[in-house]
Amino acid sequence: MKDRIYGLDLARALAILGMIIVNYKIAMSAENSGPSWLRSATELLEGRASALFVLLAGIGVALMTAKARQSGDAALLSQSRSSLFKRALFLLAAGVLLLLLDWSADILHYYAVFLAAGALLISASDRMVLGLGLGSVALSPILLMLFDYGKGWSSSFHEYDDLWTLSGFIRNLLFNGFHPVFPWIGFFLAGLWVGRKGWLAQKELRLPLLLAGAGSVVLVELASWLLVKWTSLRLGHEAAKALFSTKPMPPSVLYIFSGTGSAVVVIIICLHLAERFRGSKAVSMLIHTGQLSLTHYIGHVAIGLGLLQGIGYLENKSLPFTVFYSLLYFAAAAVFSMLWRKKMARGPIELAMRKLC
Repeated sequence: MKDRIYGLDLARALAILGMIIVNYKIAMSAENSGPSWLRSATELLEGRASALFVLLAGIGVALMTAKARQSGDAALLSQSRSSLFKRALFLLAAGVLLLLLDWSADILHYYAVFLAAGALLISASDRMVLGLGLGSVALSPILLMLFDYGKGWSSSFHEYDDLWTLSGFIRNLLFNGFHPVFPWIGFFLAGLWVGRKGWLAQKELRLPLLLAGAGSVVLVELASWLLVKWTSLRLGHEAAKALFSTKPMPPSVLYIFSGTGSAVVVIIICLHLAERFRGSKAVSMLIHTGQLSLTHYIGHVAIGLGLLQGIGYLENKSLPFTVFYSLLYFAAAAVFSMLWRKKMARGPIELAMRKLC
């Protein structure tokens, strides 16, 4: 792991922490409980942590395929493409398994589609990658206007009633699931594009990238507020929010741009922290946690939620307990990561995927 960019591992750890908090809040039906400041704090993570996770996947694919892409060697390109397709199948199987465990908010089966897209785009130009990303985002409001976003969902928006029908699964995957391909593939393609540019390794570009990311978040959030306010009377408040809010469901164009900006900010900060405090035990532990991100994603559902279900405390509806339990689980995952990495280079699930793929 000599050339590994440890700041990306640190960012993955933070993405996992954010997803644990958001997912546990959903699983425990705790969205409307707790003090207002805590509700506001956890709402900030909704759609942001998972967007960071997907954008990091795009960067990872760009770095993983860089040698094959730059060399243009047909054998290397074929090998990289085959490896990505195999990983996509592995993640699809893992995601379907989590869905069978009643985890309707799974991200892995969507992630599988993103990796498959990455495999198909190995030889594509940077301009094509960027164009496809922008095109997928532009398609989102058109789909929202043409189709019923609520179709298939239960009244609570926690369960997808016809997920296991062909039409329901495809609809959920492409249009109105928790992380639908359109427009979520935009995050992946943004990461793929940024990773190809090599900007993250250029320290002189980090401050401009940080300012651009932060500035885009501020401008997009302001635009969202103004557009919702101005169009509510004409379109109705719910329609205005669907088209112009920066909430993840339904995912609007503005949400994608805001989520991308916030992800870039977190990544740049993590790159700096990982380099500045590489010798710190706390930072090293978080880096190891990020290196086991797939293991921890599956574990936080199968183990973390499985434990609560086993003791009959899953739907406790307490946001303070949800946050406490999330932090406790993440701390245990970080300790496990540190101990595991002393013996093994990769996490348990990562090792299985590498062997099979």
